Amino acid sequence: MTQTRMRLLGAAMMLVLSVAVANAATIEVKIDNFAYTPQTITVKAGDTVTWTNGDDIPHTVTSKTGAFRSKALDTDDKFSFTFATPGIFPYFCALHPHMTGSIVVEAGP
Repeated sequence: MTQTRMRLLGAAMMLVLSVAVANAATIEVKIDNFAYTPQTITVKAGDTVTWTNGDDIPHTVTSKTGAFRSKALDTDDKFSFTFATPGIFPYFCALHPHMTGSIVVEAGP
Protein backbone atom coordinates (compact mmCIF):
# COMPACT_ATOMS: atom_id res chain seq x y z
CA MET A 1 0.00 0.00 0.00
CA THR A 2 1.38 3.41 -0.89
CA GLN A 3 1.90 6.11 1.70
CA THR A 4 -0.86 8.21 0.15
CA ARG A 5 -3.34 5.34 0.38
CA MET A 6 -2.33 4.69 3.99
CA ARG A 7 -2.90 8.36 4.85
CA LEU A 8 -6.30 8.31 3.14
CA LEU A 9 -7.26 5.12 4.96
CA GLY A 10 -6.15 6.63 8.28
CA ALA A 11 -8.15 9.81 7.60
CA ALA A 12 -11.23 7.76 6.70
CA MET A 13 -10.95 5.73 9.89
CA MET A 14 -10.69 8.91 11.98
CA LEU A 15 -13.80 10.29 10.25
CA VAL A 16 -15.76 7.11 11.02
CA LEU A 17 -14.66 7.24 14.66
CA SER A 18 -15.54 10.91 15.02
CA VAL A 19 -19.00 10.35 13.52
CA ALA A 20 -19.59 7.45 15.92
CA VAL A 21 -18.55 9.58 18.89
CA ALA A 22 -20.64 12.52 17.66
CA ASN A 23 -23.72 10.26 17.39
CA ALA A 24 -23.27 8.83 20.89
CA ALA A 25 -25.80 10.03 23.42
CA THR A 26 -25.93 10.37 27.19
CA ILE A 27 -29.15 9.10 28.72
CA GLU A 28 -30.19 10.02 32.25
CA VAL A 29 -31.75 7.65 34.79
CA LYS A 30 -32.98 9.12 38.07
CA ILE A 31 -32.89 7.21 41.34
CA ASP A 32 -35.77 8.50 43.42
CA ASN A 33 -38.20 7.08 45.97
CA PHE A 34 -36.45 3.68 45.86
CA ALA A 35 -36.89 3.34 42.08
CA TYR A 36 -34.95 3.80 38.84
CA THR A 37 -36.80 6.09 36.43
CA PRO A 38 -37.20 5.09 33.70
CA GLN A 39 -36.96 1.48 34.80
CA THR A 40 -36.17 0.14 31.32
CA ILE A 41 -34.48 2.09 28.55
CA THR A 42 -33.25 1.31 25.07
CA VAL A 43 -29.97 2.83 23.89
CA LYS A 44 -27.51 2.35 21.04
CA ALA A 45 -24.07 0.79 21.39
CA GLY A 46 -21.70 3.63 22.24
CA ASP A 47 -24.26 5.52 24.33
CA THR A 48 -23.57 6.43 27.94
CA VAL A 49 -26.14 6.03 30.70
CA THR A 50 -25.80 8.25 33.77
CA TRP A 51 -27.67 7.43 36.98
CA THR A 52 -28.20 10.19 39.58
CA ASN A 53 -29.27 9.42 43.13
CA GLY A 54 -32.02 11.80 44.23
CA ASP A 55 -32.84 9.89 47.42
CA ASP A 56 -31.48 10.88 50.81
CA ILE A 57 -30.02 7.39 51.38
CA PRO A 58 -27.33 5.55 49.40
CA HIS A 59 -28.07 3.29 46.43
CA THR A 60 -25.96 1.37 43.93
CA VAL A 61 -26.24 0.49 40.26
CA THR A 62 -25.10 -3.14 39.98
CA SER A 63 -25.26 -5.20 36.80
CA LYS A 64 -26.67 -8.71 37.23
CA THR A 65 -24.18 -9.87 34.57
CA GLY A 66 -21.15 -8.19 36.15
CA ALA A 67 -20.79 -5.69 33.29
CA PHE A 68 -20.78 -2.64 35.59
CA ARG A 69 -20.97 -1.75 39.26
CA SER A 70 -21.13 1.59 41.03
CA LYS A 71 -19.95 2.47 44.50
CA ALA A 72 -22.65 3.42 46.99
CA LEU A 73 -24.08 6.66 45.63
CA ASP A 74 -25.00 9.32 48.17
CA THR A 75 -27.55 12.04 47.43
CA ASP A 76 -26.79 13.75 44.09
CA ASP A 77 -23.90 11.36 43.32
CA LYS A 78 -23.71 10.09 39.73
CA PHE A 79 -22.51 6.93 38.06
CA SER A 80 -21.99 6.60 34.30
CA PHE A 81 -21.37 3.62 32.07
CA THR A 82 -20.84 3.49 28.30
CA PHE A 83 -22.41 0.46 26.64
CA ALA A 84 -20.14 -0.84 23.88
CA THR A 85 -21.96 -4.01 22.83
CA PRO A 86 -25.59 -4.87 22.09
CA GLY A 87 -27.50 -6.93 24.62
CA ILE A 88 -29.81 -6.74 27.59
CA PHE A 89 -28.26 -5.57 30.86
CA PRO A 90 -30.49 -6.04 33.92
CA TYR A 91 -29.34 -4.26 37.07
CA PHE A 92 -30.34 -3.70 40.69
CA CYS A 93 -29.40 -1.84 43.87
CA ALA A 94 -27.11 -4.03 45.96
CA LEU A 95 -28.39 -2.29 49.11
CA HIS A 96 -32.09 -2.62 48.16
CA PRO A 97 -32.39 -5.64 45.81
CA HIS A 98 -36.08 -4.98 45.10
CA MET A 99 -34.94 -1.95 43.07
CA THR A 100 -34.38 -3.18 39.52
CA GLY A 101 -33.91 -1.82 36.04
CA SER A 102 -32.80 -2.88 32.60
CA ILE A 103 -30.80 -1.40 29.74
CA VAL A 104 -31.49 -2.72 26.24
CA VAL A 105 -28.55 -1.94 23.94
CA GLU A 106 -29.12 -2.05 20.19
CA ALA A 107 -26.43 -2.02 17.52
CA GLY A 108 -24.99 1.45 16.98
CA PRO A 109 -25.27 3.58 13.85
